[in-house]
Amino acid sequence: MVHTARRSIIAHLLLTFYSKALIFLQGVYRRGILAPDQNNLLQGTLDMMILKALALGELHGLGVSRRIEQITQGTFQVKPGSLFPALHRMEERGWLVACWGESENKRRAKYYKLTNTGRRQLAAETKRWGRIALAITRTLEAS
Repeated sequence: MVHTARRSIIAHLLLTFYSKALIFLQGVYRRGILAPDQNNLLQGTLDMMILKALALGELHGLGVSRRIEQITQGTFQVKPGSLFPALHRMEERGWLVACWGESENKRRAKYYKLTNTGRRQLAAETKRWGRIALAITRTLEAS
């Protein structure tokens, strides 16, 4: 019971940190103040969100996009031009496996699933983003 309560508190703190970090990054992106060499930060954000979206099970590309929009409560809407290159890159890195199947619309769709390497990458990204979110939160709350 104590372990479950601790997990719940940690999950709440991480969600708070992620939310503040995502809001901060969204503002930075909208204002166009990212230097060209900071695109890796945004790419890393997308990778983490894709890994998280697939953590509960396989999804086709549009399902991944919808899940990210749901998780972020509409803050991020991943367009196909960003999503599919990221999915292919992550598949090449061995983080995802893909297979063809039928979508809910009875259309052929490529379904993506996390590999063990992808789960390890998600754990590493979660830890890294926890540190980033905490630093951003401290910065925003500094007086």
